[in-house]
Formats: sequence, structure tokens, C-alpha cells
Amino acid sequence: AKMAAATSDLLTGWCLFGLVLLAILVFCWIYVRKYQSRRESEVISTITAIFALAVALISSALLPVDIFLVSYMKNPNGTFKAWADANVSRQIEDTVLYGYYTLYSIILFCVFLWIPFVYFYYEEKEDDGGNTCTQVKSALKYTLGFITVCAMLLLIGAFVPLDIPNKKNSTEWEKVKLLFEEFGSSHGLTALSFSISSLTVIGMLAAITYTAYGMSALPLNLIKGTTSATYERLENTEDIEEVEQHLVRIKSKCRDGRPLSSRDRRSVRQLEERLRTLRRRERHLESIETSWWTKFCEAIRPLKIVWGVFFIIVALLFTVSLFLSNLDKALHSAGFNSGFIILGTNLTNPLNMLLPVLQTVFPLDYILITTIVMYFIFTSMAGIRNMGIWFFWIRLYKIRRGKTRPQALLFLCMILLLIVLHTSYMIYSLAPQYVMYGSQKYLVQDYSQYGRHLWPGFLGFNYQLEQCIVTRTYLFLHKFWFFSAAYYFGNWAFIAVFLIGLIVSCCKGKKSVIEGEVDEDDSDLSDDELSSYYH
Repeated sequence: AKMAAATSDLLTGWCLFGLVLLAILVFCWIYVRKYQSRRESEVISTITAIFALAVALISSALLPVDIFLVSYMKNPNGTFKAWADANVSRQIEDTVLYGYYTLYSIILFCVFLWIPFVYFYYEEKEDDGGNTCTQVKSALKYTLGFITVCAMLLLIGAFVPLDIPNKKNSTEWEKVKLLFEEFGSSHGLTALSFSISSLTVIGMLAAITYTAYGMSALPLNLIKGTTSATYERLENTEDIEEVEQHLVRIKSKCRDGRPLSSRDRRSVRQLEERLRTLRRRERHLESIETSWWTKFCEAIRPLKIVWGVFFIIVALLFTVSLFLSNLDKALHSAGFNSGFIILGTNLTNPLNMLLPVLQTVFPLDYILITTIVMYFIFTSMAGIRNMGIWFFWIRLYKIRRGKTRPQALLFLCMILLLIVLHTSYMIYSLAPQYVMYGSQKYLVQDYSQYGRHLWPGFLGFNYQLEQCIVTRTYLFLHKFWFFSAAYYFGNWAFIAVFLIGLIVSCCKGKKSVIEGEVDEDDSDLSDDELSSYYH
């Protein structure tokens, strides 16, 4: 009966997973269609963007699932459930591990093969505009460089041992044999972990750039709102009249037949370009002013303020917890050579205090972890949308509703894939014990008292290893100490960028209702795209 109940619970879990997967695919389709350019949309780039974005969201959902499964196999009193014998628990662990293998392999495939190939294929199509065979060959040629990097990372991770026995009389053949034995014993876990950790470092840089800013900009933008479309339209009309009068004054200089000076001609070109931009703004403002979407946004304005306050509270909770966790590592870890890893918690933080309290009421702790993970993802999206795609100081692409180029969408999805990889370590930094063991408790023999007593929490690391099951997430996090050291310094940079972004966002005024929708390099055809979006 207990086994049947466990099977029923697992079937229910799989049904819920199917519904979540369907919801993720629908959200990805809506998100991509919302931002992609109608004039430049391509089937292959659209499918690639939707698939990559779905993989990013599904991968982010693995951490709460992993924590839930290891916690679900034990009772609140610290004993294993009747159905969770060694074989069943091993099967569940292997299933989760294979899930990580599959998703992380798909991420490697997307980052190093599929997305680069589609990107370069589309670039060649714009340049050549003709032969498909030539486009495929050129795209494969450029993609080969990414494949080479991926192969190098896998080889380094597979055949560079972490612990080399110091045997002076060992031969070269014995050393090579040791490498293959380590590779075989880890079943490729070390190779995959090294590759994923390398990408996670890049994801850390993306999180510092985009997520830290998005965590401050998104809540404050929701709270402050946007300027009124009617007010902006009146200001825009005044600007049009002013530019037209300026043009008339300059052109009046040549009424007697005298040609305009080079300075005046340059001014006329600039003013005419400015006038075209202002008239495009007027058309966009007219569309927004009469659209049902604007009226709906005005109706839910109080709800936006509530969400903005909630998001800023989550951001402050996240940042304070990250600061205290990093400070704990700085004061109590073994230092740089150990990757600043600590096995216990000496300085508690708000999240570590909150999770044990929420564990008493199922499933509040999982809801909190899932909320933080999804908040991390959506603030990353907001940061990329507000800042655009940058390469150092060069702005490559903008993310705009109904006008985003296919290459920009591919970049956005690749950045999100990399940020998702870093999310697991960020959550581990906030609550290391919870990420390793979930809500598991264990039994300890205390000879100073009578019998066996339950010691909740993490009072003895050896007892944890013997009686508790470690999440599969942890296996990918701390294989290499130098990556952990890089994450530690990255956390400090993340906190600094968040505080700078918070100050900047507070000092900035309200955003324009058509912020980023109209640029001087837009064509008049782009007005039709935005009009169709709002109507």
C-alpha cells in the first residue's frame, strides 16, 4: 500500500511536470513573438529562440525539484520512509543525475553548436542573400571554432585529475592509465562539470552585468510607472512646431538666390531627420493613447505598485543574504586555495533563517526557492531588455517589442542559458546547507542522554554524509576549487553593481511610455509593426 501511494505521488508529480512544461513552452512562444521583428522573422531562428529559452527555464526548475526529491525520501523524525530503501533512493538519485546530464548536454549543444550555427547562417543570408549551400558552409566554418572550444573543455575536464598521487617511481604509462581510470569512474561527470563550470563563469559575468541591474530597475520601474501618453504627445507636438520654425528660419536665408552655407545645409539635414523622428513618435503615441492595452495597464496600476514593492523586498533579501554569506566565507573559510568553501554556517542570513521556519509548513520552502530562482530569471530578462546586447563598450543589438532582430533574440537566449547555469551557485551561496540536503534531518547517538535524539540542522558533517542524501546539484558545483574562488569574487561584484543600479534607478525619472520604441535609425515601415502590436 505504501509503495502504491509512493507510485501515485510520483505519477502526480509527472503530471504536474507535464503541465509546467506546457506552460513554459507557451510562455516562451509568447515572449519570442512579442519581441521579434515581424519583417525579419525567420522560422529557424524563431524555433531556436523558443527552444533555447524553454531549456533555460526548465533547467532553472531542476534545483527546486532536486531539493524536493532528497527531502521527500525522509520522515520529519530523521528516518527514511518505508519505500525509500537503498535501491529506490539510488534510482531517484540516478534519475535526477541523468536529468542534469541531459539538460546540461543540451545547453552545451545550444551554446556551442546550434545557436552559433543559426546565428552565422542568418548573417550569411543577409550578406549573400542567395545560395543556401554557401550559407550552410560558411555557418559551419564559423561554428567549428565553437565546437573546438567545447571539445577542449571536455578533454581538460575529463583527463586533468584533481588529486594526483605523489609516486616518484610511477611510470608515464601508469599516469596515463590513472587518467583513464578516473574518467571511467566518474562516468564523464568531471568532464561535463568542468565544461559547465567554465560556462558558469561566463554566466556569472552576464549576471553581474544584466541581472544585478535588472533586480534594481524592474521593481522601481513598476513602482514609478511611465509618463502619460497624452502629456508626451503634447510635448512632442511642441517639439515638432519648434523644429519646423527653425527649418523655416534657415531656409529663408536662400530666398534671394544665395546658396546655403555648408553649416546651414548640415543643420537642415539634422533638423529634417529630427522632424521625421518626432513625427514617428507622434504616430506611436497616437497608437498607444487609443489602444486597449494602455487602458488595461492604467487599470492595473495599483497591482503593479504592489508587485514592485514585493520585488524590491525580494531583491533586498537576496542581496543582504548574499552579503552575509560572502562575509562568512571571508572570515571563516580556508581562503583562496580552498575556493572559500565552508561546510557550516557561522554567520546566519535572512534566507537561512527563513527556510527552516517555512519547512514546517509544506511546501512553503519550495515555493520560496522557486520564487527566488524565477525572480532571478525574469530580472535577467528585464536587465537585458533595458540595456540591450553589449560587447564591452559597443552596443550590438537592442531588445524592443515587435522590432528585435533574429540575431538579438539568439544572443538573448544564449545569455539566459549562461545566467541559468550561474543561478544554482547563487542559490547555494545564499543557503548552502539547504541546497545540499533540503529539509532532511538525521539521527545522532548522544551518550550523554538516554537513547537516540533528533538533532535537526547540521551539527555534524560526518553524520550528514552517512544519513543524508546530497542533492545532485552539489555534485556539479564544487568539483574545481578555482571556479568556486571565481564565484566568490563574482558575488562581491554582483552586490556592488546592484547597489550602483539601485542608486541610478532611484535618481532617474519616469520612463517614457514609448521608451526605446522609436530611434533615428528606424524606418517608417517599423511604425506598422508597433501599431499592429498594440492593436
